[in-house]
Amino acid sequence: MVRERVVSQLQSLGWPIAAGLLIALLALLVFPDLRPEAMFSQPAPADGRSLSYANAVERAAPAVANIYTRKPLERQRHPLADHPFYRRFFRQSDSPQQERMQSALGSGVIIDERGYLLTNEHVIKGAEEILVWLQDGRETQAELVGTDPESDLAVLKIDMEGLTAIEVADPSLARVGDIVLAIGNPFGVGQTVTQGILSATGRYNLRISEYENFLQTDAAVNVGNSGGALVDIQGRLLGINTAILGEGDTSVGVSFAIPADSAMRSLREIIEHGRVVRGWLGLDARPMTPELASSLELESTEGVIITNIIEDSPAEQAGLVAGDVLTHIDNQSVGQGRQGMNQIATTPPGSEVTLRVLRDGRRLELTTTIGERPAPNS
Repeated sequence: MVRERVVSQLQSLGWPIAAGLLIALLALLVFPDLRPEAMFSQPAPADGRSLSYANAVERAAPAVANIYTRKPLERQRHPLADHPFYRRFFRQSDSPQQERMQSALGSGVIIDERGYLLTNEHVIKGAEEILVWLQDGRETQAELVGTDPESDLAVLKIDMEGLTAIEVADPSLARVGDIVLAIGNPFGVGQTVTQGILSATGRYNLRISEYENFLQTDAAVNVGNSGGALVDIQGRLLGINTAILGEGDTSVGVSFAIPADSAMRSLREIIEHGRVVRGWLGLDARPMTPELASSLELESTEGVIITNIIEDSPAEQAGLVAGDVLTHIDNQSVGQGRQGMNQIATTPPGSEVTLRVLRDGRRLELTTTIGERPAPNS
């Protein structure tokens, strides 16, 4: 009796099962991408070629330029040049000029179709003439719009039609392990593309520049790549290649790029103001160490210990004193100091902020108005 009921139930399910299988078969025929091998593997291109980043390069490469500069190079003066007896021999020599020109090279990225480029400040520093050579072979002189030495960035302007501007990505969404491409002009050989992964984010304390928040990559970056583009696999700008780690000038698999959002912020400020305007508190501080935290009887190493307050600064007006431990700015942790420094720098002068500090075991909240950071040489 039981067997008959089971057989009857299977027979009653036969048509629905058959219909379902038929529908699934038709779906696989009509939509081949639903097949398991298509869903869980990387399909090869339709033309049979291997997986490639050529599309990303085609999008980004026209926006990456080679930069050549001419810099005056002082010639060492001979110690006998001013001697009364030998002076006439130096005056009659075939090299009357005491200066000659030195060529330098680097890379740059076209950010705007109006002709604005980003590069590193150290690429064009001291240059008397800046030449930009585009991927399509065109060459032109560039105007220096302004520089930001504290982040090692410079903005150039060229007057040329038909420029291709690079698309800018949000580097905060990039993840360690993402594939990246470096495009630049290493050793002056011409535009070159190298590939690697994003090795780390938020690198600082490298003593490369005053404001550091670098992307780290293992893509080969060499002399001449400075100022070039670090892009994702869609060809969008993630950062401006800036420095390599190593004793020589050859890549050892550790290089650093300024995040695109920071670079774009500097570019907009330079175009608008001729320089980068940054917020300023007016204090000196050092990171909290376990030893310092223990000596101050603190439970954590969160925050920075203030070592000096500049007179008439926003920090003094807030009531901060040396020995205070600054932990938060507007409810955001200052970390080991670099996060807080970058936060203040990007806060517009005139903005009111709340500072959370520890003083003699007490938690205090102080308010002040952000000032404008003085120019580096003032």
